[in-house]
Amino acid sequence: MNDTYIDAMTMVVELNEGPLETLQGWRVVTSQAGKDDGPGTDRSTSVITRTKPKTKRPSLYRVLLLNDDYTPMEFVIHVLERFFQKDREAATRIMLHVHNHGVGECGIYTYEVAETKVTQVMDFARQHQHPLQCVMEKN
Repeated sequence: MNDTYIDAMTMVVELNEGPLETLQGWRVVTSQAGKDDGPGTDRSTSVITRTKPKTKRPSLYRVLLLNDDYTPMEFVIHVLERFFQKDREAATRIMLHVHNHGVGECGIYTYEVAETKVTQVMDFARQHQHPLQCVMEKN
């Protein structure tokens, strides 16, 4: 088999014999030899194009803390530091946003990660007998 590469995704192959089934992930278009090849020519030329699967980006979800009148501000800061890896300053800023606006964003994650963080925060708040609510919404 003689390979001539046109670019990174396409190659032209002169085939004398042999199956093309071994070229998985490639789209094959074959044409028979033309008039100019002379008498008795049984060669064909194929253009083989690699098909690239398109991957879809996963949906992202916002993890939000909801304000309540009972959970101490210091506990909210601790939650933000522990479960969302916020430094003290960022955690305080988010906590004040939750306090003043009723809701604050902790981070944006894929579905599984967001779901895990919501569960962790809710379990932790329950263990410490605080009514803190954590939810997720599609971004």
